[in-house]
Amino acid sequence: MRTVFDFSPLYRSSIGFDRIVDLLENASRVTTIDNWPPYDIAKTGEDAYRIAMAVAGFSQAELSVTHEPNILVVSGEKASEDNGDYLHRGIAGRPFQRRFELADHVKVVGANLASGLLTIDLKREIPEEMKPRRIEIGNATQAPRIEAAKTRIAPEKQVA
Repeated sequence: MRTVFDFSPLYRSSIGFDRIVDLLENASRVTTIDNWPPYDIAKTGEDAYRIAMAVAGFSQAELSVTHEPNILVVSGEKASEDNGDYLHRGIAGRPFQRRFELADHVKVVGANLASGLLTIDLKREIPEEMKPRRIEIGNATQAPRIEAAKTRIAPEKQVA
């Protein structure tokens, strides 16, 4: 049994949160769960994260890491090599594409491939103008005076 949520009330009472509501709708949809390649997401600092993905058998040339606005796409495709007939093939070499939704202001710092493990380092860098700032509070004698407007608005003509 599947529960369907109606997010339309959020559209009526909020402005600018369309992306968050879209994320909730996408998360509530049942999709085919592809759990390959396996990955871990770790928080390594206050605003730092690391994705570790097991990509055994893939070389750097066969992997691609792309940072689009608010989305990180990791994909891999093996070069076609036919090294004979396999009696058992347990190492997956199929193409994959894994997408990660990123919050605003999250940047990719770097990516490394070592021992079949692809690590991608991420950092949230909030712009200076968006950080909280302290506002000085003045006393009443220092507050600027607000003067009345000197322009005069003409009264509207009355319609008979």
